[in-house]
Amino acid sequence: MDYSKAKIEHIDQLVQLRLDYLAEDHGSLCPQESEQIASRLPDYYQKHLNNDLFVYICCDGNEIVSCVFLLVTEKPSNPDFLNGKTGSLLNVYTKPEHRHNGYAKRLLEMMLNDAKQMELDFVELKATEDGYGLYKTVGFKDSVSKYHNMKFVF
Repeated sequence: MDYSKAKIEHIDQLVQLRLDYLAEDHGSLCPQESEQIASRLPDYYQKHLNNDLFVYICCDGNEIVSCVFLLVTEKPSNPDFLNGKTGSLLNVYTKPEHRHNGYAKRLLEMMLNDAKQMELDFVELKATEDGYGLYKTVGFKDSVSKYHNMKFVF
């Protein structure tokens, strides 16, 4: 297995991995959702890959079998993030036939090492029940906040 960061030539596979992840996470996607997401992702990856989006991949030959996305955001500094740079962990996904081989764990460790080198104040994520144990294993801790998680949807 080869572990590295994704490059522009991996975009087609990254689109498919994202769709596979979303289908598993949200239940099956309707064809219109899949088509709309698939049409937007290549441009997004072209703009963001290895700028503020870092994708760690495990390849079996030319096939990506596992991935971890790190989205880096810079915000005005405050006591919770003095450097002003934070990371959001997204799209941790391993193809079903390649699960339980330690690929995602190794990718997470690579990502955390890079996040430390980038001087991110923290990396956060929303864990599913399936991923919770893995994240605990590599050092993530439950986060309790006095704030309510809210969003405005258009």
